[in-house]
Amino acid sequence: MHWYLVHTKPRQENCALENLERQGYACFLPTLRVEKLRQGRLTTVEEPLFPRYLFIRLGHEDSSMSWAPIRSTRGVCRLVSFGVEPARVDERLIDHLKARAASAQSAPQPLFSPGERVRLTAAPFAGVEGLYQMTDGEQRAMVLIELLSRSVRVPVALASLRKAG
Repeated sequence: MHWYLVHTKPRQENCALENLERQGYACFLPTLRVEKLRQGRLTTVEEPLFPRYLFIRLGHEDSSMSWAPIRSTRGVCRLVSFGVEPARVDERLIDHLKARAASAQSAPQPLFSPGERVRLTAAPFAGVEGLYQMTDGEQRAMVLIELLSRSVRVPVALASLRKAG
């Protein structure tokens, strides 16, 4: 048995994972917890570590499961291959990803990091760039902006911040 890579349809990694597992295939979809702004609220969501890809364990023997149903599984685009040979993934990489996934489940990756440049989008400071300092409560953040030749700490709504280009 070896691990291989499945290319999925856009944003259908979980659908492909669920349908492949229902057919009896052993699969692995490494995910990452991240903070996102949804309708102006800060939420924590699980996102695939490798968008549009998941890993599947398959064998070469006659007793192993057939590879043919994989292509027609809902959510699956194709099995990644080089020429006619499917791309084999090293077992150590899968073990490493599983170990990292187990240890990373406690804290989500923050939306903004302290010291990161951000742009304010709401009045009265719309268009002003500053440095993100920290989250102040659930829906606010502290941003350091340059105002009248001085650095000023300003509380702003998280929904009014964007990463500076």
